[in-house]
Amino acid sequence: MSEQTTWTRGGLHLTDVTVDVPFDHFGRADPGVSLPQTLTVFARIIAAEADSHKPFLVFLQGGPGVEAPRPVTPVSSGSWLARALEEFRVVMLDQRGTGRSNPIGSVDGRITGLEAVGEDPAAIAEALSFFRADSIVEDAEILRGHLGADSWSLLGQSFGGFTTLRYVSAHATSLREVYFTGGLPAIGLDPVDVYGRTWEGMIRKSEQFYRAFPGDREKMRRLVELASAGDGIPLPGGARATGGRIRLLGHFLGASDGPEKLHYLLDLDPASAAFRHDLAASLPFSGRNPLYAVIHESCWADGTVTNWAARRAMPDAVREDPTLLAGEHAGPESLHEDPELTPFAEVADLVAGRSWPSLYDVGALQAAEVRGAAAVYFEDAYVPVEYSLATAEHLSGVTPWVTNEYEHNGLRADGYRVLDRLIGLARG
Repeated sequence: MSEQTTWTRGGLHLTDVTVDVPFDHFGRADPGVSLPQTLTVFARIIAAEADSHKPFLVFLQGGPGVEAPRPVTPVSSGSWLARALEEFRVVMLDQRGTGRSNPIGSVDGRITGLEAVGEDPAAIAEALSFFRADSIVEDAEILRGHLGADSWSLLGQSFGGFTTLRYVSAHATSLREVYFTGGLPAIGLDPVDVYGRTWEGMIRKSEQFYRAFPGDREKMRRLVELASAGDGIPLPGGARATGGRIRLLGHFLGASDGPEKLHYLLDLDPASAAFRHDLAASLPFSGRNPLYAVIHESCWADGTVTNWAARRAMPDAVREDPTLLAGEHAGPESLHEDPELTPFAEVADLVAGRSWPSLYDVGALQAAEVRGAAAVYFEDAYVPVEYSLATAEHLSGVTPWVTNEYEHNGLRADGYRVLDRLIGLARG
């Protein structure tokens, strides 16, 4: 079943599309688990003109577990969307499990969105194994067929770039151009190796932050001490933050405007309501997008087991110094300290112990003729530059652009220029 609705807003012409897709595209589900047959995937197509015949560009959002952005009018002249609309119709795809595509969440201590699976944590973990990049790509292929497009282009930010690489590996002939921002995934590596490198980067960024704001190191130390006492710092909604979870504030340091945001948070009195509300909003793993915490590490699992790889890779220097911060280093603490994530705690442990299938076929990547370009940020906190460049070696048609002008959020910070540069590189 499919549905389609067209409407206009602020000069944009929008088409909302829903399509039903198989829950299991691969026929690899555990026969002992009863999974849904289908789920519904949503996309919003944005065009600058009515009845546009421009080619499609699919935006694949970072995450995992986060829906596509909603357009706001007027479109900012400096945004990547403004540049894309000059020559594309943009497809904002809500990846399965997010937004309006069978969203996964929790209400009153119960997991929602997977009611048909039942309440057994092992069955839910099995179901969540079908919410990775490989399934997202197959959903997108069904949407492409529904829209009657012989081929289309992709713009993948962060995890969206990981999904883009899977798309090239599985369906290169469906693609005209591919644009990566925020790096490319490592192929065939143990996630512990990847997280070891990202910890090194976070140590550097922590020290850079304290050099910029010298008084904040002591503020962070006192905050961790406060959070480590008793049950931690109570947060709105019944959540709490212990010392390990406070470290995750380091995710601010992966964005160009993040150091100032972290400084202003630390400027607040930890006993104030303002601080506790802002702290809750600042922590990266929450019930708003639970898949971000539950299956986060699986995006690095190319034929491996994750087993809380980020925590296993934590250097002794970080364990011993509470002021050295974490970035996207998911761990079990968030799932035990947030009542909206607590229903997923046992599920997440089972997911962490899962042996994941491979995501990428190196031979297929090397044979792909699709052209494109990749923005690889030299100081990227989340995707190490050396792994991005090693993967780019397998893509003969993709030109890397290595730059220290941007952090991981380059597409958001200066989107028009970033996308324009990538389009120019792809087309020579």
